[in-house]
Parts: sequence; C-alpha cells; structure tokens
Amino acid sequence: MAKQSKRYRALSAGQKKKEAFPLAEAVKTLKGFDGTKFDQSVEISMRLGIDHTQADQIVRGSIVLPHGIGKEQRVVVFAKGPQATAAKDAGADEVGDDDLAKKILGGWTDFDVCIAAPDMMKVVGPLGRVLGPRGLMPSPRAGTVTPDVATAVSEYKAGKVEFRNDKGGNIHAPVGKLSFESDKLGENIQAFVDKILGLKPAAVKGVYVKGVHISATMSPSVRLAV
Repeated sequence: MAKQSKRYRALSAGQKKKEAFPLAEAVKTLKGFDGTKFDQSVEISMRLGIDHTQADQIVRGSIVLPHGIGKEQRVVVFAKGPQATAAKDAGADEVGDDDLAKKILGGWTDFDVCIAAPDMMKVVGPLGRVLGPRGLMPSPRAGTVTPDVATAVSEYKAGKVEFRNDKGGNIHAPVGKLSFESDKLGENIQAFVDKILGLKPAAVKGVYVKGVHISATMSPSVRLAV
C-alpha cells in the first residue's frame, strides 16, 4: 500500500466517510483540497451492481465531455490514401500503416489513443499483444475502428473519453482538471454519470449504481449523491 502524505492524511481526517454530497457541493469540497503546485487531474469512480462475468452486463463505451479533460491527447492513426490525409488534417499526431506498426512493435507507445480504418486491421491485429495490455487496441465498439477516421481524431482531440468496467464492476475515467471552473467541472461529471445511467444493461437486477466518488490526483475522494 502506497504511503500517504501528511497533507493527504490531514485532508482525509476532515472527511466523513459515508457522507454523500450533491454535485455542486461535492465539486466545491474537492476543489477545497487543492494545495499542490501542479494542476491535478480529476477522476470519477462508479461502482456498479453488475456481474462482469456476464457478457450482457458489460458496461463500456465513450463520451465527448462538454469541456474536454484539460489534456492534449496524442492520437495515432492507421490509414492510407485519402483517409490518411484526412486524419492528418484533423490533427492526428502520427499517421501510417506498416511503418507505424513496426515502430509500435519496436516498443514505441508514446500516445493516448490509437485509431484505425477498417481496411487496416490486418496490420493492426498483430499489435494486440503490445496495445491490448495498455488499453490502446482499436475496436469498433469503442469507435476507434471506423471508416471516418477524421471525425474520430477530432473527437479525441476535443476530449473524448473511453471507459469499461473492471472485474470489480467499477468504472474509472478522467473528467477534467481541478483548475476547471466549478460549473464546467460539474457539467463534465454530470454528463459522465448520465452516460453510465443510460447504458444500464437490461439484465441487471437490483441496484445499478452502488456508489460514485470523485477525486483529484493527490486528494481524498468525495462521495457524490446520485
């Protein structure tokens, strides 16, 4: 278990573990924890009442947050011809095919998102052992295997976020920076919560959302009333 700083322990001491706050108050509380010399990222964690072993209860997808995530995402694209040109025009950091595949197989993974045109999957397929463990493997369900690579690039550059439940039924995702104005951070958080609520699997019985917390890079979490 990682050691907690004196600052973190002091902040945690003032928190009531079971208290859940309305969104505006939760954001205000979280922003009150600030005291670092860098702009902390804000993350949301949602505990869902799903059975991850059942394929019809998997919760995954993506969302373009209203105000982005405050981070410039590096996007690479597997495409050729007109699609490669469109991807470059849309702001892709690197575009290629076999040459890009060789670079990645050589150990290069200095990017946040990997997008591929459908006709490039023969090239991308063998990269699964490198990209898969890092959560970077393109997939149609996530919208990263698409014939419209330019739109996909634009969305990720604007702050599109992917998510998928883990084995504990939890979902984690970035929703902005602590420096965001309170209303904008709140709007990002609400948009993400609404997205997950809208993806409730029909097979889920009982309580779907069991808990929601927001936290910053170096802060305790704040429970959100949903």
